[in-house]
Amino acid sequence: MYFAALLARTEDGWEASDMELDDVESLTDLTDLARAAAVDDDTVVALIEQEDAWFGVVRLDGEDDPRIFVSNAVLAKRSSYGSMLTDELLGSDGQEDDELDELDLDGTEDGEEDTVAAFAGDEDEDASGAGAEPVPAGPLGDARLLDDLGVSHKELLALDGDALAEIADLLGATEVLEAVR
Repeated sequence: MYFAALLARTEDGWEASDMELDDVESLTDLTDLARAAAVDDDTVVALIEQEDAWFGVVRLDGEDDPRIFVSNAVLAKRSSYGSMLTDELLGSDGQEDDELDELDLDGTEDGEEDTVAAFAGDEDEDASGAGAEPVPAGPLGDARLLDDLGVSHKELLALDGDALAEIADLLGATEVLEAVR
């Protein structure tokens, strides 16, 4: 089971809304949904979690490209929504995108320079076949995407269990996130 929410930063703090993943079939859908929730083109953070197995964070600042972090790429890759995130971070090609479009998914976007990727030494292939980019064993993406909002990359990398609640707490958005849970 998935939980997903949008946190939009405002002058008065954070506003939360739940995110219907059934309505999101692509990264573009997710970014459009997040931008629609933005107040005055301010920051929006999309949070996605699958039963404490993995979580993903997507940050949008105005019209900038989305920044993505996934807590456990191997586990995320095994799920429809997590696969969209990991494929984007690993730079999937058009064929994989066509395969994703055939599935009922939702997603996210693009990594930055400060990317975490602890590749397992003996993984040469992922589930998509020979020659594919190996899926990192552990975190993947921009671990610094929330540094300026009060969640350091060290804290983000150390999160376990109910990570979204801990992120909301560090952002000062616990009450608004709990209201949509």
